[in-house]
Amino acid sequence: MRRDVVETPGFARALRKFAGRNRKRQDCVAETLLRMGAEVFDPRLRTHGLSGNLDGRYACSCGYDCRIVFELVKNPPGGGESILLLDVGTHDEVY
Repeated sequence: MRRDVVETPGFARALRKFAGRNRKRQDCVAETLLRMGAEVFDPRLRTHGLSGNLDGRYACSCGYDCRIVFELVKNPPGGGESILLLDVGTHDEVY
């Protein structure tokens, strides 16, 4: 099931801070976002549910020390789901 990937302003800020001008990080995030849109629970992404203050949200891996935090949101009836991107950064930055 193909899902729309939607960036929040907070995600865009975190991405600029995390990747900046580092082309390798930018490419890794872009590749991960494409894979998420195709299948968010692809085993290569290591998608997992979060708990605590991030309960109800998910995270996936994007390279060695990069995590993307997101929510799955329902669209209006019959519209399916969207992936709402919330944060990106190292493990310690996002958790």
